[in-house]
Amino acid sequence: MKYPAIVTKSYLFKLSIPIFFSNLAIPMVGVVDTWLMGHQGDASYLAAVSISTSVISMIFWSFGFLRMSTVGLVAQSYGKGDYREIVLIAIRNLVLASIIGFGIIFLQYPATALINQFFDPSIFTQGLINDYISIRIFSAPAELTIYVLVGLFIGLQRTIISSLLITFFCVINIFFSLLFVNSYKLGIDGVAFGTVLSAYLTVLLFLLFTYFFIRNKFSIIPRFRKVFLKRKILKLFNININIFIRTILLTFAFLLVTYHGATLGENYLAVNSILIQFIIVASFFLDAYAFSTEGIVGYAVGRKSKKSFLSIVSNSFEISIVTGLVISILYLAFFKFIINSLTDIEYIRFLSFSYVFWIVLIPPVASFCYQFDGIFIGASQTNEMRNAMISSVILFVALSFFLTEKLGNHGLWFSLLIFMILRSVTLNFYFYKILKKF
Repeated sequence: MKYPAIVTKSYLFKLSIPIFFSNLAIPMVGVVDTWLMGHQGDASYLAAVSISTSVISMIFWSFGFLRMSTVGLVAQSYGKGDYREIVLIAIRNLVLASIIGFGIIFLQYPATALINQFFDPSIFTQGLINDYISIRIFSAPAELTIYVLVGLFIGLQRTIISSLLITFFCVINIFFSLLFVNSYKLGIDGVAFGTVLSAYLTVLLFLLFTYFFIRNKFSIIPRFRKVFLKRKILKLFNININIFIRTILLTFAFLLVTYHGATLGENYLAVNSILIQFIIVASFFLDAYAFSTEGIVGYAVGRKSKKSFLSIVSNSFEISIVTGLVISILYLAFFKFIINSLTDIEYIRFLSFSYVFWIVLIPPVASFCYQFDGIFIGASQTNEMRNAMISSVILFVALSFFLTEKLGNHGLWFSLLIFMILRSVTLNFYFYKILKKF
């Protein structure tokens, strides 16, 4: 499959369709987990799963460079026709994913201690948090491996395969969580067990598939020869460390939202754990275009086709903002129904209804920063991504404390909206650097 010289909106939408469905499956895991804990009869379960998943997400998403660097480098090598290098890139990041994953497992106890100190939850909630993390942390090597495999297939323009991988992981995750919580009454432990088991089953299946895919498509048998060349390792390290800094700052920003919710009280923490699911669902839909853009931009950069690159940029922004508006309309229409479905705690429902304005406003505004991310990742312009995120997060931290103090939970959501705008403005400032590649 080769990209056309001019990438139209219809072409980009068609390429994004499988990612739409797989990205819908991702937040559904969080929605189901929230639903399961929201029907345990105590807001502590919602608070515990909110804090636990936020922290685990921060840890795992901090290593999102494993996917992002794989996409950019693979797509550019694909544009150049350097198929041997594609295999070597994948092997390098798979080895790195395993090393990081096992390192995360060894650091679980100090991480848990820091969480309890930072959030200062009730004794009961603290016990639930500790139980969840002590189980879920063991999925680290598998989940980071999934990042690499997804990045590989997006970079190769095989979005259907990457989408099947993600969908398979999410569907069996939901299945096992429902089984362990509803049938075996394992509570929050069941949610964690479900994720761990599904992650390793997914990795075993798709690693085997990837081996045969590479061997058949490129007539290459993956080997470790030339994997650890100093020049290649240094280039990979530079790209990865920049994306690491950018990603850990981004995940910290969302963790700060959870922190502010906790300072306002467990009821607000529970409310925000539900509301944030709307933002996550919207982001994964909008990220479908960003993911497609990553591969196309990388391919255009590899072939040094400025005309193709510019058509990608303009068309991806247009369809992204339209999609953001459609999401907002759907949220406005079904907000109350969704809230009532996610929890049967009446006071939590009542609090949630007053925040519909922010849930409707954020998706179209955030659509711009998601697309900028895809463009910069595909071009491997990681220094600029890092710098833009540093500026945005510094301003967001200051605003979040000020606005939350002055306006309470509404101030917190207002600061999150401003954060999305800051991300777009700062990345737009560096956009000219990408044009220098052509």
